[in-house]
Amino acid sequence: MSLNKIYETGSLAELRRYLSGFPNVGELRERLYSEFLKYSQYRNAVEWNAAVRICEALAIVGWGTHEPVEAIRGTYFNGNPETYFINRDAKPRFFNAVWSKRKDGFAIDFNLSFLHGDVDNPLSEPVRLSGHAGEAQDVQLCGQRNWIPKNPIRIIRGLANCYASSKPLIESIEGELMPELNRGMRPELYGSALNMIILNISFSFYDNYHCKTNYIIADESLKLKKKDFYPKLLEMYSEKEIEDNGYFLRNRFTYGPFRSDYGTARVNIVFEKEFSLLSTQEQKQRFGQYLIQAVEHVAKRLDRKIQYDFPLMLSDFKSILDSW
Repeated sequence: MSLNKIYETGSLAELRRYLSGFPNVGELRERLYSEFLKYSQYRNAVEWNAAVRICEALAIVGWGTHEPVEAIRGTYFNGNPETYFINRDAKPRFFNAVWSKRKDGFAIDFNLSFLHGDVDNPLSEPVRLSGHAGEAQDVQLCGQRNWIPKNPIRIIRGLANCYASSKPLIESIEGELMPELNRGMRPELYGSALNMIILNISFSFYDNYHCKTNYIIADESLKLKKKDFYPKLLEMYSEKEIEDNGYFLRNRFTYGPFRSDYGTARVNIVFEKEFSLLSTQEQKQRFGQYLIQAVEHVAKRLDRKIQYDFPLMLSDFKSILDSW
């Protein structure tokens, strides 16, 4: 088997055709996995891209007895590229790198990068690396173009702040709901056209006068755009009231486009102060209703565009939410 051919192959369709020519899939899989381990602790852009290509090949032929991981090219908090591997439960594996822009290209910032264990060699906690930036290369950082089957509903925090009365809800989302979705959803049955629906949630908060955000939820029928929010808010409150309370007028839901290259759809959901004044159980019930509304909207938009079993996915999702 020529591994060089795998790296030279451009499209996923071409890679799939090439891999289908090998009669012994088990042997092919083990060779690919050995090659992946060689690059799992990549030290430059070329090695990261090699790891991405091997992950794409293993997503096609299957990981066998090895834990499947996906190679993600994302963005760190400071806006620089971030690259990492995750398993089907979104747990980090192997090596997580943050990159910095240098004169000669991108290089790994080892002070912001971590080693993670894997299922065969677990670490009790991530190991922070230290040292100068790695080798800079003027090479584009790739991301995996196909993906491993995993829970398609991912809930993330847009803002880390919240009122104290919503902390039990957030703890339940992170400690109970997300693990149950990872266990209970059946991605292998839904199809491969959708990778995930990202539900980005932000709560109102008032930490102090200089650090506050209280969302005012806009009337959906007005169909306000970003440029309309502040003028409309001025019709409701004075400038002083807006400043003193940290008011921001927003739509409850903001839907992003479907990214077919990453298989992702994104929904931003915001919550007003009054939501946090409800009991924890009431917050959970209303939160679940908002999630269903968001996911149903995405499903309706995509149902005729991609091949995916949205009815089954929604049925599983609602069942898990009901139990939660």
